[in-house]
Amino acid sequence: MRGVGNDNVGPHILPRSVLMNIVGVDIGGTFTDLVGCVDGRIVTSKCSTVPADPTRGVAESLALARCEMPALSELLHGSTIAINTVLERKGARTALITTRGFRDTYAIGRGNRIEAFNLFFHRPQPLIPRELTFEIAERINAKGEVLTPLDEAGVHTLVATLAAQKIEAVAVCFLHSYANAAHERRVGEILRAANPKLFVTLSHEIVREYREYERTSTTALNAFVGPRVQAYLGRLETHLRAGKFPGKISIMRSNGGVMSIALAQDQPVSMMESGPVAGIIGAGRLAKLLGIERAIGFDMGGTTAKASLITNGVPAIEEGYVIGGEASGQPMQLPVVDIVEIGAGGGSIAWVDATGGLHVGPKSAGADPGPACYGKGSEDPVVTDANLVLGRVNGERFLNGAMRLDRAAAERALQEKLAGPLRLSVKEAALGIVQIADSAMSLAVRAVSVKKGVDPRQTAMIAFGGAGPLHAVAIAREIFVPKVIVPKVPGTFSALGMLMASWRQDFVRTLYGLLGALDAKVVEAVFAELAEAGKAQAARDGIRPEQADFAFLADLRYVGQEHTIAIPVRDAKLLSGDFSSLRALFDAEHDQRYGQAAPDERLEIVNVRLVVTAARPDTLAEQWLSEAWQPEAPVADQWRDVIFTDAAKPVRTRIAWRPSLAAGARIEGPAVIEEPNATTLIHPGDVATVSAAGHLIIDVKS
Repeated sequence: MRGVGNDNVGPHILPRSVLMNIVGVDIGGTFTDLVGCVDGRIVTSKCSTVPADPTRGVAESLALARCEMPALSELLHGSTIAINTVLERKGARTALITTRGFRDTYAIGRGNRIEAFNLFFHRPQPLIPRELTFEIAERINAKGEVLTPLDEAGVHTLVATLAAQKIEAVAVCFLHSYANAAHERRVGEILRAANPKLFVTLSHEIVREYREYERTSTTALNAFVGPRVQAYLGRLETHLRAGKFPGKISIMRSNGGVMSIALAQDQPVSMMESGPVAGIIGAGRLAKLLGIERAIGFDMGGTTAKASLITNGVPAIEEGYVIGGEASGQPMQLPVVDIVEIGAGGGSIAWVDATGGLHVGPKSAGADPGPACYGKGSEDPVVTDANLVLGRVNGERFLNGAMRLDRAAAERALQEKLAGPLRLSVKEAALGIVQIADSAMSLAVRAVSVKKGVDPRQTAMIAFGGAGPLHAVAIAREIFVPKVIVPKVPGTFSALGMLMASWRQDFVRTLYGLLGALDAKVVEAVFAELAEAGKAQAARDGIRPEQADFAFLADLRYVGQEHTIAIPVRDAKLLSGDFSSLRALFDAEHDQRYGQAAPDERLEIVNVRLVVTAARPDTLAEQWLSEAWQPEAPVADQWRDVIFTDAAKPVRTRIAWRPSLAAGARIEGPAVIEEPNATTLIHPGDVATVSAAGHLIIDVKS
């Protein structure tokens, strides 16, 4: 495993007496990144991910950054292990237990056909097959009233069946258990008593919200990934404690907050997007510092590219997500930072179909064997190979020189797999790869801007990830984004974002009825139940009462609508009494989102939500983002030929070393700005300026 460490990115302004030593570690599909605030300075490292044992990447990144575990007070961690387990369908042997008569709810799913004209469309394939779905006699109605008592004898009989089937995890989802969880709770007690090693997920412990199919899918997801994620997090904690790490281990969750490692082991479904969202959180903090109202966070790593819209420093949160594509993926009914993700990264494999069409992704070379230029024996050309051949990446400075790239191997892979079959030159094939990748990624950026009614010309793009700054300007040019910002340490920016994430826990209870006609006692009871659940979870995670902030929201809609909009509710009495202020807020938000409102229509509530957050006790990382930039000793510019738009006409291009650029430095394109863990490509006509804090501000030629 090879990597690069940089243990002194910048000094810190806080006195030593109040310093906290914290690190964030982000395990991606290709690289493992670390950023920490240690002894008053920012430290970073980057090394190859080890798919067989990701904890090795954590250990290597800590060693490269020269972080002594006994001196650390907190480690924040994000990983793709949960989502990769789903996408690769390599989870546990899982059973589903449901109400008698509803065995096929999970398999039937929804009746809509999202891709109406796709002849090869197929419905989502359940993670749990029908033969491992079992029914139990019980029935509770939507009001929480017991209609049919739980058949406990049937549950005990089922225990023997599960053992015979060698089941590793069980998902329990009964009809209307969101209204009354008594039957689920009892089944959980029986299963856990019979086999303590069995990973049991009860739907009410994950999400107490109506929508039977989505709730079942979320429960199944948690059970399916549970044993693998639990084992991984257990190995991670054992490794850290063996190294005498005395501090707190926090896990990044999909909603943009963090949770304790104990909660992550019980609810691994909450960390599906734990890696990508951290970078978006960091981009939001940077956008707020720079006074940018609307920004597009763009993260391109080795396996995927991600985009998210940020408004006033806050990324959008969606109450649901589909893993593996909207049409045929697995629904997850939990709050998630709204991210559009596509299979286009530095390691995305380029290939030719039977008709001679050139494609890029979604398959990736990953960390092993990686791109052909890594010299690990891969014969498949990828985006990184193409950038190396085009002169955009410096094979001698990759990872600060710790990993030398093999240009001959990249050219050989391009020639054998693409250029030869397509009768192109190697450089033409390489240019085709990056142009196809750029076009695919621009669609992701359009999805979070144009498709949401936001004009890209009124936004700025914040680009990060190991490959993000290399492709960001080309994407900005394609959709007319006027400004691109490349933050400090872009290659490890997602790990930096973890150091800014607050503790967060979301709770929800279904409460259906017309506003103005709700029983005040019922409303107060729901609010009290949510508040009690929030206080209990905060206490379990060591959050002091004075640290926690409680924010209630109501999912509202016009009568007759299917979906809702979450509106803040400062007082429970607003739902049962005079709700005119809520109506005004809802009408305004509806008009903002959809271009129209219906003030005369009746309003109804579907759910009450509670978001409990606790701000970080330190702001070291955020302060570092705005600290005055202190460049290293000057490094002489280099020059080389770089291909931009014409493979036959390379352009003589300035190569600058970013760590040595002073604040206020102005670089006109064409230029390549290199640094230890990323490369920024400046196209002809574009101008990059180093801000006072050291961020690159690129004005894109219209």
